[in-house]
Amino acid sequence: MLPFHVEFRPGESPYREIVYAATRAVVSGELLPGAPFPSVRTLSEALKVNPNTAHKVVAELRESGLLVVQPGVGTVVADWGPATSAERRALLDDDLERLLVEARRIGLGERDVHTAVTDTWGRLFDGAGGPSVTSGAPTGTDR
Repeated sequence: MLPFHVEFRPGESPYREIVYAATRAVVSGELLPGAPFPSVRTLSEALKVNPNTAHKVVAELRESGLLVVQPGVGTVVADWGPATSAERRALLDDDLERLLVEARRIGLGERDVHTAVTDTWGRLFDGAGGPSVTSGAPTGTDR
């Protein structure tokens, strides 16, 4: 059993889906610093993907600083500590650009996108099941 959930969507790269799921688990605190990360073999077998794909996933997560290899222990979640707001936002650059291009393609404006993001944030992270109301600017601890 993997310590995070991967949802494969038709037309999406399994590699990207696994990287996203693992990154989300680390950033959300689902996987804590020092927690063991599944081996390439475990990922490959559990997700029914080619071992080369699993290897690429682990390599990317190591290169991005989310995982570290500890001799005698194996691959574990890195203690990446508090990142700056700019560093955390940089993790979203590609996905954010795709979201905005797609929003523009289907005719949504900036306000529509902002509302969708706020509502989804509230549903996912505020636990209220509905729109989130925030006051003031985001702080460096917002995730």
